[in-house]
Amino acid sequence: MRYVTVSEGDEAALAGKFAVMRPFLDERGWRVYLGTEANALGYGGIAAVARASGASETTVAAGAAEAGDPAALAGLEPGRSRRPGAGRPRAEDAPGLARALDGLLEEGKRGDPMSAVTWSILSLRDIARQMIALGFPCSKDTIARLMRQDGYSLQGMSRVLEGSRHEDRDAQFEHVNGRIEAYRAAGQPAISVDGKKKERLGAYHRDGRSWRPRGDPVRVRDHDFRDKDTVTIAPYGVYDIAANRGFVSVGASCDTAEFAVNAIRRWWRAEGSLRYPHATGLLVTCDSGGSNSARCRLWKDQLAVLAQETGLAVEVCHFPPGTSKWNKIEHRLFCHITRTWKARPLMTKQDAVAGIAATVTAQGLKCTAVLDDGRYPDGIKVSDARMKHLEDRVLDRGRFHGEWNYTVLPAPRPAPEPEPAAPGRVPQHVLNHPALTGIPAADLTALAAVLEAQFEARLQLRYRTRRGHRTRAARSGAPHASRRLDVADHLLALRLRAHLGLPAAAVGALLGIDRTTVSHATTLAGELLTAARITLPDAPPPQQPPGTPDDLLAYAAAAGIPLTLPENGRPMPDQFRKRGHHQIPRDTPEPAN
Repeated sequence: MRYVTVSEGDEAALAGKFAVMRPFLDERGWRVYLGTEANALGYGGIAAVARASGASETTVAAGAAEAGDPAALAGLEPGRSRRPGAGRPRAEDAPGLARALDGLLEEGKRGDPMSAVTWSILSLRDIARQMIALGFPCSKDTIARLMRQDGYSLQGMSRVLEGSRHEDRDAQFEHVNGRIEAYRAAGQPAISVDGKKKERLGAYHRDGRSWRPRGDPVRVRDHDFRDKDTVTIAPYGVYDIAANRGFVSVGASCDTAEFAVNAIRRWWRAEGSLRYPHATGLLVTCDSGGSNSARCRLWKDQLAVLAQETGLAVEVCHFPPGTSKWNKIEHRLFCHITRTWKARPLMTKQDAVAGIAATVTAQGLKCTAVLDDGRYPDGIKVSDARMKHLEDRVLDRGRFHGEWNYTVLPAPRPAPEPEPAAPGRVPQHVLNHPALTGIPAADLTALAAVLEAQFEARLQLRYRTRRGHRTRAARSGAPHASRRLDVADHLLALRLRAHLGLPAAAVGALLGIDRTTVSHATTLAGELLTAARITLPDAPPPQQPPGTPDDLLAYAAAAGIPLTLPENGRPMPDQFRKRGHHQIPRDTPEPAN
C-alpha cells in the first residue's frame, strides 16, 4: 500500500474542519469521525489526522477500527462511549482508599456523631495532600465526592442557638402579644422601641453594593480604625405596630435611658398625639438590655416623668433576656434602614437622617427621622429614696413577672400611711432623743445610714456561717419582719446603756426584745464603730440617772419626750441598780479616729 503524504495546506484544512465538528460530537462520535477521515486518506492517514486534530494516534486507530466494523459496539449500553472496563480506573476504587480517608477524617470530624450531617475542619487540598502522602494519589474533587457520599457537606454557620432559655419565655411572648392585640383593639398606641447599632460618620466602609458607572466605585478608607475626632451616632427607634410607621431619633451623645425616653417623647409630640388623640395609655415593648433595660433605674425614672407630662399610663413589657431579635422593630424597621444605608458612607449627621427618612417598603412602611443634639451624660444615678417613691406610688407591677411587666402611672398614688410601731416596744423616733442617747437625733440617723452596708454584710456572713446559704428577704407582713432590729436599734441599745446606764433588761423592755439580744446588739454596734473608726460625741450623763421605771418616765417627761412603757411588752425590772450593779463606766475605751 502506498504511503499517503498530506501537505501542510491539507492538514490545515483538516484542522479547520475538526475544530468545527468537535463541539457537536461526544467521545465515541468524535473517535469514529476521526477514524473515517483516516480510512479515507489511506495508509498514513492515522498520523495525518492525529496531527490535524490533536488526538493521539491510538484514539484515531481505535476509531478507524470501529468505523470499519460497526458491529463491534452494537451491544454498547446507551449513553456509554466505551466498553465496560475501558478507560482509566476511578481513584476511589483503589483498594484501601476509603478506609484511609475515614481514618483521616475522623481526626478532624466535628458535629453530633448521631446526626446525619457532620463536617471536617480540614480543607479538601489538605486532605488530598495527606492522602498522597499515605500512598493514595487523588485530587480534591475525588475527596469532595467521597465526603458527600459519607454524609459531609459544605455549610456555613447558622444562628439558631438561643443560649440559656428562661422557663417562662413562651409565656412572656404570649403575654406581650396579648397586650399588643388588646391595645390595638381599643385604639390605643402600642410601640416597639430599641436602640440601633451605633454608626461612625466619615468615609468608612459599609457592606452591600449599589449601581454606579463602571470603574467608578465609592472610595472609602482602607481601614475602620476610629480617629480621635470621629463622630459616632446612636439611632434610637420607635415603631408604631398598628400604623406600620417608624420614628428614629439620631443622637451623637451617649445612648442612655434619658435619651431613649426623650425619643419616645418626641415621637408622641410629633406623631403619636396626632394619630391617637383620645389615648389614655401607651404600651411600650422592648428587650431587657441596653438603655431600656428592665433593671435600669433611670429608665423607670424618666418614664415616670414622661407619664406625668403626657397624662398617659405607660405600660412596659420587656422581652425575656436573650430574645431581643423577637422585638418587632428589629425586623420591621431596622433591617430596612440598613438596606437603605448599604454601600454608601455616612459622612454627616444629615446624611444619616436623610437615609432613614428615605426608608420605605412595598408593605407601606414609612419612616420619620429627627436629629437630637442634646447632651446625655452617662453614669447618672437614681437614689434609693427616688426608687422607693417610684415603687410605692408610681410603679404598678404586674402579677406575672413584675420585673418584666409594669405600668408607670401618670399620677402618683396617695402616700401610704406610716407603719404603726411594732407591738411591745417603744417607737424608734421616741427613743432617738439626745436626752436618752447623749447624741443629736440627726447624728444617730446619719450614722445608721453610714453603717447600713457593713451591718447587712455582717448579718449575711453570720447567716451563711450558720445556715450555709444567703438569707432570704423577709416577706412583707411576715411576723418576724417588723420585729427585726435594724442598725439604728443596735445603736440605740448601745447608747441607752452607755448614757443612762440602763441594764440590759430595761433596754430590752423598751425595744421589745430579750436581754440576751440586747447584749448581742450592743456588741455588734461596738464592732461596727470600731471597724469604721468612728468616735461618738457624748453629752454629759444626767447627775441622777434613773433607777426605777418611774424615774425613767419622769426623766423623759422633764425632757419633753412622750415616753410610755408598752403594756404588752417584756416586763421592766423594778430596780435598775442593785447591790453590786454599777453603771457602765464613762471612760469605756472607744475607737479612735
